[in-house]
Amino acid sequence: MKMMHWKLFITLLLFAGIAWAQTQPPGQTQTATNVPSKDLPQEEIIKKFSAKETEAYEAWMQYTYHQVAEVKINDVNGVPKRESMTTISDIVFKDDGSREVQVKRRAGNLHSVVYTMNDEEVINDLQPFALTEKELPLYDLQYEGREKVDELNCYVFSVKPKSIKGKRLYFQGRIYVDDRDLQIVRTLGKPVPQKKGGEQFPEFETIRQMVDKQFWFPVWTHAESRLHFDSDTVHIEETITYSEYKRFAAKTSIQFEPLPQ
Repeated sequence: MKMMHWKLFITLLLFAGIAWAQTQPPGQTQTATNVPSKDLPQEEIIKKFSAKETEAYEAWMQYTYHQVAEVKINDVNGVPKRESMTTISDIVFKDDGSREVQVKRRAGNLHSVVYTMNDEEVINDLQPFALTEKELPLYDLQYEGREKVDELNCYVFSVKPKSIKGKRLYFQGRIYVDDRDLQIVRTLGKPVPQKKGGEQFPEFETIRQMVDKQFWFPVWTHAESRLHFDSDTVHIEETITYSEYKRFAAKTSIQFEPLPQ
Protein backbone atom coordinates (compact mmCIF):
# COMPACT_ATOMS: atom_id res chain seq x y z
CA MET A 1 0.00 0.00 0.00
CA LYS A 2 1.09 3.56 -0.55
CA MET A 3 0.76 6.59 1.67
CA MET A 4 -2.06 8.95 0.73
CA HIS A 5 -1.58 12.57 1.71
CA TRP A 6 -4.97 13.36 3.20
CA LYS A 7 -7.07 12.84 0.07
CA LEU A 8 -9.86 10.32 -0.33
CA PHE A 9 -8.82 7.73 -2.88
CA ILE A 10 -9.66 4.05 -2.53
CA THR A 11 -9.62 1.43 -5.19
CA LEU A 12 -11.93 -1.59 -5.20
CA LEU A 13 -10.88 -4.21 -2.68
CA LEU A 14 -11.16 -7.63 -4.27
CA PHE A 15 -10.51 -9.92 -1.30
CA ALA A 16 -10.71 -13.24 -3.08
CA GLY A 17 -8.51 -15.94 -2.04
CA ILE A 18 -7.52 -15.69 1.55
CA ALA A 19 -8.79 -17.27 4.44
CA TRP A 20 -11.08 -17.67 7.45
CA ALA A 21 -14.00 -19.09 9.25
CA GLN A 22 -13.35 -17.78 12.71
CA THR A 23 -13.01 -14.30 14.14
CA GLN A 24 -10.28 -15.38 16.57
CA PRO A 25 -7.11 -17.33 15.76
CA PRO A 26 -6.49 -20.78 17.17
CA GLY A 27 -4.10 -21.06 20.11
CA GLN A 28 -0.51 -19.98 20.31
CA THR A 29 2.44 -22.03 19.13
CA GLN A 30 5.30 -23.39 21.21
CA THR A 31 8.99 -22.79 20.65
CA ALA A 32 10.68 -24.89 17.98
CA THR A 33 12.77 -27.79 19.23
CA ASN A 34 15.34 -27.46 16.41
CA VAL A 35 15.63 -31.26 16.36
CA PRO A 36 15.90 -32.64 12.80
CA SER A 37 13.15 -35.00 11.75
CA LYS A 38 13.87 -38.68 12.22
CA ASP A 39 10.82 -39.70 10.22
CA LEU A 40 11.66 -38.52 6.70
CA PRO A 41 14.56 -36.75 5.03
CA GLN A 42 13.99 -33.01 4.52
CA GLU A 43 13.78 -33.40 0.74
CA GLU A 44 11.13 -36.11 1.10
CA ILE A 45 9.02 -33.96 3.43
CA ILE A 46 9.16 -31.05 0.98
CA LYS A 47 8.27 -33.28 -1.97
CA LYS A 48 5.30 -34.84 -0.17
CA PHE A 49 3.82 -31.65 1.29
CA SER A 50 4.20 -29.81 -2.02
CA ALA A 51 2.21 -32.55 -3.77
CA LYS A 52 -0.45 -32.34 -1.04
CA GLU A 53 -0.43 -28.54 -1.33
CA THR A 54 -1.05 -28.76 -5.07
CA GLU A 55 -3.99 -31.10 -4.51
CA ALA A 56 -5.44 -28.91 -1.75
CA TYR A 57 -5.09 -25.71 -3.79
CA GLU A 58 -6.83 -27.23 -6.81
CA ALA A 59 -9.63 -28.44 -4.53
CA TRP A 60 -9.88 -25.02 -2.81
CA MET A 61 -10.51 -23.41 -6.19
CA GLN A 62 -13.63 -25.61 -6.49
CA TYR A 63 -15.22 -24.40 -3.25
CA THR A 64 -17.64 -21.59 -2.51
CA TYR A 65 -17.30 -19.65 0.73
CA HIS A 66 -18.29 -16.53 2.64
CA GLN A 67 -15.64 -13.89 3.26
CA VAL A 68 -15.39 -10.89 5.58
CA ALA A 69 -12.42 -8.55 5.25
CA GLU A 70 -11.74 -5.63 7.60
CA VAL A 71 -8.96 -3.07 7.24
CA LYS A 72 -8.26 -0.55 10.00
CA ILE A 73 -5.92 2.40 10.42
CA ASN A 74 -5.13 2.57 14.14
CA ASP A 75 -2.89 5.62 14.10
CA VAL A 76 -0.71 7.85 11.90
CA ASN A 77 2.52 9.16 13.46
CA GLY A 78 1.14 8.11 16.84
CA VAL A 79 -2.07 10.10 16.42
CA PRO A 80 -5.08 7.78 16.88
CA LYS A 81 -7.34 7.28 13.88
CA ARG A 82 -10.78 5.76 13.44
CA GLU A 83 -10.55 4.66 9.84
CA SER A 84 -11.88 1.26 8.82
CA MET A 85 -13.45 -0.48 5.87
CA THR A 86 -15.27 -3.81 5.86
CA THR A 87 -16.07 -5.82 2.74
CA ILE A 88 -18.47 -8.77 2.91
CA SER A 89 -18.35 -11.10 -0.08
CA ASP A 90 -19.49 -14.48 -1.32
CA ILE A 91 -17.26 -16.49 -3.63
CA VAL A 92 -19.61 -18.36 -5.94
CA PHE A 93 -19.80 -20.16 -9.27
CA LYS A 94 -21.99 -19.02 -12.13
CA ASP A 95 -24.07 -21.35 -14.25
CA ASP A 96 -21.27 -21.61 -16.81
CA GLY A 97 -18.91 -22.86 -14.09
CA SER A 98 -16.82 -19.71 -13.81
CA ARG A 99 -15.84 -18.50 -10.33
CA GLU A 100 -16.53 -14.95 -9.17
CA VAL A 101 -16.56 -12.71 -6.12
CA GLN A 102 -19.92 -11.18 -5.30
CA VAL A 103 -19.55 -8.19 -2.98
CA LYS A 104 -22.63 -8.14 -0.76
CA ARG A 105 -21.84 -5.08 1.33
CA ARG A 106 -19.07 -2.57 1.84
CA ALA A 107 -19.00 -0.15 4.75
CA GLY A 108 -16.58 2.49 5.99
CA ASN A 109 -13.78 4.48 4.40
CA LEU A 110 -10.01 4.82 4.53
CA HIS A 111 -8.43 8.26 4.18
CA SER A 112 -4.77 7.79 5.07
CA VAL A 113 -3.73 4.99 2.71
CA VAL A 114 -4.62 3.79 -0.75
CA TYR A 115 -4.79 0.17 -1.82
CA THR A 116 -2.97 -0.72 -5.04
CA MET A 117 -3.14 -3.70 -7.36
CA ASN A 118 -0.21 -5.17 -5.44
CA ASP A 119 -2.29 -5.06 -2.25
CA GLU A 120 -4.90 -7.14 -4.04
CA GLU A 121 -2.19 -9.61 -5.08
CA VAL A 122 -1.05 -9.91 -1.47
CA ILE A 123 -4.59 -10.53 -0.25
CA ASN A 124 -5.54 -12.91 -3.04
CA ASP A 125 -2.34 -14.90 -3.45
CA LEU A 126 0.31 -14.39 -0.78
CA GLN A 127 -1.66 -14.39 2.44
CA PRO A 128 -3.17 -17.80 1.73
CA PHE A 129 0.23 -18.72 0.14
CA ALA A 130 -0.06 -22.03 -1.65
CA LEU A 131 3.41 -23.53 -2.05
CA THR A 132 2.42 -25.82 -4.91
CA GLU A 133 4.69 -27.89 -7.11
CA LYS A 134 4.58 -25.05 -9.64
CA GLU A 135 5.75 -22.45 -7.10
CA LEU A 136 8.27 -24.62 -5.26
CA PRO A 137 11.20 -24.13 -7.70
CA LEU A 138 11.04 -20.37 -7.08
CA TYR A 139 11.89 -20.70 -3.38
CA ASP A 140 14.69 -21.84 -1.07
CA LEU A 141 13.45 -23.86 1.92
CA GLN A 142 15.40 -24.61 5.09
CA TYR A 143 14.29 -27.01 7.82
CA GLU A 144 14.08 -25.15 11.15
CA GLY A 145 12.84 -27.84 13.53
CA ARG A 146 9.51 -28.80 15.06
CA GLU A 147 6.76 -26.77 16.71
CA LYS A 148 3.27 -27.39 18.00
CA VAL A 149 0.39 -25.47 16.44
CA ASP A 150 -2.46 -26.09 18.86
CA GLU A 151 -2.37 -29.88 19.18
CA LEU A 152 -0.60 -30.46 15.87
CA ASN A 153 3.02 -31.53 15.65
CA CYS A 154 4.56 -29.61 12.77
CA TYR A 155 7.70 -29.44 10.70
CA VAL A 156 8.85 -25.82 10.38
CA PHE A 157 10.56 -24.47 7.26
CA SER A 158 11.91 -21.03 6.51
CA VAL A 159 10.99 -19.87 3.01
CA LYS A 160 12.52 -17.16 0.85
CA PRO A 161 12.55 -16.49 -2.90
CA LYS A 162 15.61 -17.60 -4.85
CA SER A 163 15.48 -14.33 -6.76
CA ILE A 164 13.10 -11.42 -7.15
CA LYS A 165 12.30 -10.88 -10.80
CA GLY A 166 9.69 -8.90 -12.64
CA LYS A 167 6.80 -7.08 -11.01
CA ARG A 168 5.35 -9.96 -9.02
CA LEU A 169 5.50 -10.28 -5.24
CA TYR A 170 6.93 -13.23 -3.31
CA PHE A 171 6.51 -14.71 0.16
CA GLN A 172 9.25 -14.65 2.78
CA GLY A 173 8.77 -16.21 6.18
CA ARG A 174 7.97 -19.58 7.73
CA ILE A 175 5.54 -22.41 7.00
CA TYR A 176 4.27 -25.05 9.43
CA VAL A 177 3.57 -28.51 8.01
CA ASP A 178 1.48 -31.05 9.95
CA ASP A 179 3.66 -34.14 10.37
CA ARG A 180 0.71 -36.49 9.92
CA ASP A 181 -1.17 -35.12 6.90
CA LEU A 182 1.89 -33.34 5.47
CA GLN A 183 -0.18 -30.24 4.68
CA ILE A 184 0.57 -26.63 5.54
CA VAL A 185 -1.48 -25.52 8.55
CA ARG A 186 0.10 -22.11 9.29
CA THR A 187 2.08 -19.45 7.42
CA LEU A 188 3.84 -16.50 9.00
CA GLY A 189 5.67 -13.89 6.95
CA LYS A 190 5.57 -10.89 4.65
CA PRO A 191 5.47 -9.98 0.96
CA VAL A 192 8.74 -9.05 -0.77
CA PRO A 193 10.13 -6.87 -2.22
CA GLN A 194 9.06 -3.90 -0.12
CA LYS A 195 9.97 -0.42 -1.28
CA LYS A 196 11.44 1.73 1.45
CA GLY A 197 9.37 4.87 1.79
CA GLY A 198 7.07 3.73 -1.00
CA GLU A 199 4.82 0.71 -1.26
CA GLN A 200 4.65 -1.24 2.00
CA PHE A 201 2.83 -4.37 3.18
CA PRO A 202 2.15 -5.60 6.74
CA GLU A 203 3.43 -8.90 8.10
CA PHE A 204 0.69 -11.51 8.35
CA GLU A 205 -0.28 -14.83 9.86
CA THR A 206 -2.63 -17.29 8.15
CA ILE A 207 -4.19 -20.25 9.95
CA ARG A 208 -5.79 -23.21 8.21
CA GLN A 209 -8.27 -25.81 9.39
CA MET A 210 -9.45 -29.09 7.94
CA VAL A 211 -12.47 -28.95 5.63
CA ASP A 212 -14.47 -32.03 4.62
CA LYS A 213 -12.07 -34.19 6.67
CA GLN A 214 -9.53 -33.94 3.88
CA PHE A 215 -8.10 -30.53 3.02
CA TRP A 216 -6.47 -27.86 5.18
CA PHE A 217 -7.96 -24.58 3.91
CA PRO A 218 -7.24 -21.03 5.09
CA VAL A 219 -9.78 -19.88 7.67
CA TRP A 220 -8.22 -16.81 9.30
CA THR A 221 -5.62 -14.19 8.39
CA HIS A 222 -4.39 -11.35 10.54
CA ALA A 223 -1.87 -8.68 9.58
CA GLU A 224 -0.63 -5.84 11.75
CA SER A 225 2.40 -3.59 11.23
CA ARG A 226 3.69 -0.05 11.42
CA LEU A 227 4.43 0.90 7.84
CA HIS A 228 7.13 3.55 7.38
CA PHE A 229 6.50 5.86 4.45
CA ASP A 230 8.57 8.91 3.43
CA SER A 231 7.00 11.27 5.94
CA ASP A 232 4.50 9.20 7.92
CA THR A 233 4.30 5.99 9.94
CA VAL A 234 0.95 4.23 9.64
CA HIS A 235 -0.23 1.55 12.08
CA ILE A 236 -2.44 -0.70 9.96
CA GLU A 237 -4.37 -3.86 10.85
CA GLU A 238 -6.17 -6.33 8.60
CA THR A 239 -8.40 -9.26 9.52
CA ILE A 240 -9.93 -11.61 6.97
CA THR A 241 -12.16 -14.60 7.71
CA TYR A 242 -13.66 -17.31 5.50
CA SER A 243 -16.60 -19.48 6.44
CA GLU A 244 -19.24 -21.78 4.95
CA TYR A 245 -16.92 -23.73 2.68
CA LYS A 246 -18.99 -25.80 0.25
CA ARG A 247 -17.77 -27.84 -2.68
CA PHE A 248 -19.19 -26.58 -5.95
CA ALA A 249 -21.50 -29.05 -7.66
CA ALA A 250 -22.00 -28.40 -11.35
CA LYS A 251 -25.59 -28.19 -12.49
CA THR A 252 -26.59 -30.33 -15.43
CA SER A 253 -29.71 -30.32 -17.51
CA ILE A 254 -31.12 -32.68 -20.10
CA GLN A 255 -32.87 -31.34 -23.17
CA PHE A 256 -35.10 -33.62 -25.24
CA GLU A 257 -35.45 -33.08 -28.94
CA PRO A 258 -39.02 -33.21 -30.24
CA LEU A 259 -40.02 -36.53 -31.80
CA PRO A 260 -40.17 -36.55 -35.57
CA GLN A 261 -43.67 -36.15 -36.97
